[in-house]
Amino acid sequence: MRANYLVRRVAFAAITTVIAITLNFVLFRAIPGNATTALRCEQCSPEVKKELAKNLGLDRALPIQFGYYVGDLAHGDLGSSLTSHLAVTHEIAHPLLNTLPMVGLGLLFAIVLGVFTGVVAAWRRGGVTDRAGLFTSLAFYSMPSQWLGLIMVFFVAPALRLPTAGVKSIPLGILHPASEWTIIVDRLQHMTLPALTLGLVLYGQYAIVVRSAMLETLGDDYVLTARAKGLSPWRTLWQHAFPNARLPLITLIALSVGYIVGGVVVIETVFSYPGIGLAVLDAINRRDYPVLQGAFLVLTCAVIAANLIADLLYGRLDPRVRS
Repeated sequence: MRANYLVRRVAFAAITTVIAITLNFVLFRAIPGNATTALRCEQCSPEVKKELAKNLGLDRALPIQFGYYVGDLAHGDLGSSLTSHLAVTHEIAHPLLNTLPMVGLGLLFAIVLGVFTGVVAAWRRGGVTDRAGLFTSLAFYSMPSQWLGLIMVFFVAPALRLPTAGVKSIPLGILHPASEWTIIVDRLQHMTLPALTLGLVLYGQYAIVVRSAMLETLGDDYVLTARAKGLSPWRTLWQHAFPNARLPLITLIALSVGYIVGGVVVIETVFSYPGIGLAVLDAINRRDYPVLQGAFLVLTCAVIAANLIADLLYGRLDPRVRS
């Protein structure tokens, strides 16, 4: 990979991050009032709110506030929660660790099933397999994630005897010590339905894009040459056609990270899954602006990082991009 391509991509991601940090600061100060205005408690008198605003530096000019904000970010400080008075990093770290494996499991399911369905549907174009794959892809793609989650709760969970709420079983390890394997299995059972809901919605997008890319690739000369040489359909598909059809899939995966961030909030709410989405919703209900600001910044940086990785992979897999 050429060094100038790498430098350009990293520089673009850095500039985007700076813009995101600036917007994250401005948006939360553009709304009426400030972080202390919406506080509701018996002790939250106007005098207490005024003193709290002073302690938070909200009485200073915006450029000064922004300077302190950037300085704190440089030291990894996202501020403190208005309700728990704990560091924002502490407030969002544990929910984020709960969300990451669930999202990873759902994304893996969507990629594997979407790629397989798209490739087979393109190979059997116009047949029963193609029509069935296209119908299911469009059906799941059009389903609202919250509706699909409710279907999982009411119908799939009882059939498979899977939990529909929480991240672990409450009695686990209380009466009797639990082994590491028991804990892992219990966590997997709790994240299966949220991950399956996320994966099925994403699967529809991935299958449609892979099918479209494969249809274009299967008509190219090198694929026709591979067929003429007598190569098996399996080798023709996976060794010749699919490597050139995977580039749009990489782009779609990076672009869908933004949807995943938004979808996680809804899915975790349906399943009462204590992840970053449920933490954001709880912060909204508590009017805890520092937690919201920190969570939004972390999620925005995750989207920027995903797009940077996609750009680098694109340059690695397609030499024409970095020329």
